[in-house]
Amino acid sequence: MAPTQEQVTAALATVIDPEIRRPITDLDMVKSIDIATDGAVRVGVYLTVAGCPMRDTITRDVTTAVSKVEGVTGVKIELDVMSTEQRKTLQTKLRGDRGPEKEIPFNQPGSLTRVFAVASGKGGVGKSSVTVNLAAAMTASGLKVGIVDADIYGHSIPRMLGAAERPTKVEDMIMPPVAHDIKVISVGMFKPEGNMPVVWRGPMLDRALHQFLADVYWGDLDVLLLDLPPGTGDIAISVAQRLPSAEILVVTTPQMAAAEVAERAGSIAAQTHQQIAGVIENMAWLPCPHCDERIAVFGEGGGQTVADALTRTLGAPVPLLGQVPIDMRLREGGDEGKPLVLTEPEAPASVELRQIAAGLSKRSGSLKGMQLGLAPRR
Repeated sequence: MAPTQEQVTAALATVIDPEIRRPITDLDMVKSIDIATDGAVRVGVYLTVAGCPMRDTITRDVTTAVSKVEGVTGVKIELDVMSTEQRKTLQTKLRGDRGPEKEIPFNQPGSLTRVFAVASGKGGVGKSSVTVNLAAAMTASGLKVGIVDADIYGHSIPRMLGAAERPTKVEDMIMPPVAHDIKVISVGMFKPEGNMPVVWRGPMLDRALHQFLADVYWGDLDVLLLDLPPGTGDIAISVAQRLPSAEILVVTTPQMAAAEVAERAGSIAAQTHQQIAGVIENMAWLPCPHCDERIAVFGEGGGQTVADALTRTLGAPVPLLGQVPIDMRLREGGDEGKPLVLTEPEAPASVELRQIAAGLSKRSGSLKGMQLGLAPRR
């Protein structure tokens, strides 16, 4: 017996758009369903734009889902492209009644997304590696996570996540690529092929950051991580202005030279009135390959020193969240686009990063300061 229209529609409802992360039936992407008496099914699917980079994925997922329906003897997919009016309707559906306003969703009353700005005083301390692995650990625990690669000059997040796709533009919205179930955006995704540098001054950097936050369709995120450039330059100031509720994560290495610079990077919170979530000490030690001893390659105590100094400066406790040991596999995973916390979750560095991520993921149950949308009865 041939399948029914309702059965095929139910199967299509299980197909998730790989960019928007919602069922294609909810997004009005199903153009038509034709079922022959012999069980052959032809499905028409709208792509958001011509040349959609996810067309093969959508075709495969739709074929797989419909093929599982009892009575289906074959599946043929016909792809079409949304009209301008359909894309505008989709944009309004995704952004709600606000329409195409260019506002930052994470600043809106009632936003439940927790935003962390990952900062360091100097380069080379493994800030991006920490960002990627924290995001991967949070995602593995069931959270919806996004990363903004705000290190415009030294963008490296796409490589570390293995995010090879380019963003898709739907009207004036940008659909971010997804890698390891993490949504990610980076200026490196918009550059021509090659490794040309980005030569921008302050206003252009600020504009790029605003577009990453306001024009990108992030959906309902639990956590957004921003990988900041080292130091206290234009981007750090822009983040404080654009996302005043963002919490700062300071990454340092154990040696005092790095700790002193990291302290200065964290002290910007005193001027911007931001909260510091804590300090992460990376490359804390090297496990001896022949015994159980820890080799302090870069010295000891830098992370705690930074945490103590920032506690005194800010007048509020700043914890040392964790100490991540040196692991060559962490670097290899970054080069290969495979976060260590996913490939080898029991590695010592993975265990520490997952514990840090779990601590950061805990949310206060308080509703203090949140607008509940209630009004008194008249």
